[in-house]
Amino acid sequence: MKKLSLLALCLSFGLSLSAQKLKTRSGYVKFFSDAPVEDITAENKQVSSIINLENGEFAFLVPINAFQFEKALMQEHFNENYMESGQYPKAIFKGKIEGYDKINLEKDGSYTLTFKGTMTIHGVEQDLAQEVKLSVKDGKLSATAEFMLKCSDYKIEIPTAKADNISNEIAITVKFDYA
Repeated sequence: MKKLSLLALCLSFGLSLSAQKLKTRSGYVKFFSDAPVEDITAENKQVSSIINLENGEFAFLVPINAFQFEKALMQEHFNENYMESGQYPKAIFKGKIEGYDKINLEKDGSYTLTFKGTMTIHGVEQDLAQEVKLSVKDGKLSATAEFMLKCSDYKIEIPTAKADNISNEIAITVKFDYA
């Protein structure tokens, strides 16, 4: 299944797997909802990502039902009531890292750049531009980003009765170690 997800990501992004591309199938996405009644955190370690070393094209695919919650009931409500993961099984970002040509993979270092593109969640596409921190260590590339997304931007409805339990603004953390 993971291989099919990465292949689908590559095909939809127009990338072929070759020496000028780096990929991972064990990327990490975490989200955090800070609400008056409770905080909700979930993690997903089954995220696929690919980056084109020639031009900075960048994509990642997040299987929605792979998010793990502290409470099983939260996970069930997340998949069935909010994300409708049966109908919308994945979130996808496709875009480019601007200024990628400044990175020297031959030398250890850190870079703060911007990734821009389209994020698709819950069947809704939104433009997204966020800061990304790239680091090179021993010839290996890592990427980390932290940003906020609004549930309402992706037509994820939070019932009024749950507004004190689930925030409309969700903190997202993504991490990728490429091989």
